[in-house]
Amino acid sequence: MGAELVFCVRLLDKTFGAQGYSNIALDRALRDSDLNPQQKSRVSALYYGVIERLPELDYVLSRYSKKPPEKLDPTVRNLLRCGVYQLAHMRIPDNAAVNECVNACKKLRYTSASGFVNAVLRGFVRDGKQIPVPKDPALRRQVQYCAPDWLIKQLSSEYGESVMDALLTDALGRPPVTLRRNPLAGDASAFLRAMGEISVEKHPLLPDCYRVQGGDVTRTDAFAQGMFHVQDLASQLCCLALDPQLGDTVLDLCAAPGGKSFTLAELMEDRGQLYAFDLHTNRVKLIAQGAQRLHLQCVHARTGDASLHNPELPQADRVLCDVPCSGLGVIRRKPEIKYKDPAAFTGLPPVQAKILENAAHYVKPGGYLVYSTCTLSRAENDGVVDGFLQQHPEFEGVSFLETLGEPFGNWKVTLHPGCLGSDGFFMAKLKRAR
Repeated sequence: MGAELVFCVRLLDKTFGAQGYSNIALDRALRDSDLNPQQKSRVSALYYGVIERLPELDYVLSRYSKKPPEKLDPTVRNLLRCGVYQLAHMRIPDNAAVNECVNACKKLRYTSASGFVNAVLRGFVRDGKQIPVPKDPALRRQVQYCAPDWLIKQLSSEYGESVMDALLTDALGRPPVTLRRNPLAGDASAFLRAMGEISVEKHPLLPDCYRVQGGDVTRTDAFAQGMFHVQDLASQLCCLALDPQLGDTVLDLCAAPGGKSFTLAELMEDRGQLYAFDLHTNRVKLIAQGAQRLHLQCVHARTGDASLHNPELPQADRVLCDVPCSGLGVIRRKPEIKYKDPAAFTGLPPVQAKILENAAHYVKPGGYLVYSTCTLSRAENDGVVDGFLQQHPEFEGVSFLETLGEPFGNWKVTLHPGCLGSDGFFMAKLKRAR
């Protein structure tokens, strides 16, 4: 584990220094590395584990280090976090875990810190590797849920204590990998054969949704032949809710990296026109590349600002408005979201409302619009949609019952990760009545 440990510490240094998304940083680092698949798997487990459990790990460090965690050198702090996580949550012998961290000091050019690292980790081992329970109630909850105080209070206020407990508990641990099978690229039996040694399980809720049991799906013949794309269950439900028909004109205004556009195109049997937009050219390229791999001809990837009206766009039968959000529903995929300054989220609802307002201009009379986010913030979800309807009597909420069935009887749905195993997600379906 020595090479993986050093790799992980360096990656954590970069992640916390750049304030980027952990999943993007990890994917890029692993892609450019010479680690084998087993090593990559161990790096992923350690890397995400440390980020998920920062409050817990730093509390342990505060009990065994004379210096508070925030005063430690960042690299030494990340090495100790890795060490405590390995001891508390991974099946690595105590001596091996401690020795690897001490040896890593030399490889990281922090030889002078080796004695300190050894003392902190040995102290934790000596006390039975038990996570201390803070006396302060607020700190105790932060350590228990591995979440900051503001997030605990917000979720508790908006959903109640029991739901908050479930949401933050479900946010710990790795999320499932879910695929959307491309029905235009062969039948289910051909798909399963092309997956090779990768084991997948059909989801009981959706006909073309599969859960991956393990392995790198991008190395399969099925991936090369465009027989699937990776997409969470919630996003697949969102596309089914929009319910595009053959020959429709569809706009996906915040489309990158393209998963929803691909599913919508497949539901249309690649007949019609689907315009997929993103603000950034490099992300538009991802959409175009994905559509090409899946052999989807009706997807037109374009650069565009979803908040600004484009008079050249056609009136659409269906519009998807999957807006940028705080991401509180995908914490298990991007655990660093928990540690952002909540003040950074306060400016999101006005931006989301502006995008929704613009999206409404493109909807034909009798057409449909779905507003969606991957957050659990009521201000970004119900607040934006309810405010829009107050200003637009020509739109009305439409039940999901016809397209999704039970238990989706309302026109607004908030999915909790613990219910269906999906990401946390919100969607609302609106119809332009006139």
